[in-house]
Amino acid sequence: MGARSIIVDADACPVKSEIEQAGRQFGVQVVLVASFDHRMKENPGVKVIQVDRSDQSVDLYIANQIKQGDILVTQDFGLAALGLAKGSFCLTNRGQEYTDSSIDFLLDRRHTSAKMRRSGKHSKGPKPFTDEDRKNFLHGLTKLLRNLQENENK
Repeated sequence: MGARSIIVDADACPVKSEIEQAGRQFGVQVVLVASFDHRMKENPGVKVIQVDRSDQSVDLYIANQIKQGDILVTQDFGLAALGLAKGSFCLTNRGQEYTDSSIDFLLDRRHTSAKMRRSGKHSKGPKPFTDEDRKNFLHGLTKLLRNLQENENK
């Protein structure tokens, strides 16, 4: 698969083991980027990058390193927008793919929610992460990797 990597916004990522599994299966380097607060170990095919614990350090590192054709796993809409702008494929931790057509809606919704919170209104947080979400993520990542591999072999 060439020099493609799976780059992971790893601080709060619940599917790191599934990403490592898919990376091994398809021979793709996995890069876990996290703050020093999160201890992670390198495994074969997995590179761990630890950055300082300031608010945007992980996002800034990823934004500067990601390149066209990489796969980014993040739940951060802003980071996903940067990844899409650089030509990467972006997935949520639940396996949904961010697209150019969906990211504007998600960013607008995030902005509206932030305005509501500042005015004292609170919304529900995300649903609890389930085993079904874990399966959906692995299915989505595997499908993406398979499609990319098939397109490269044509």
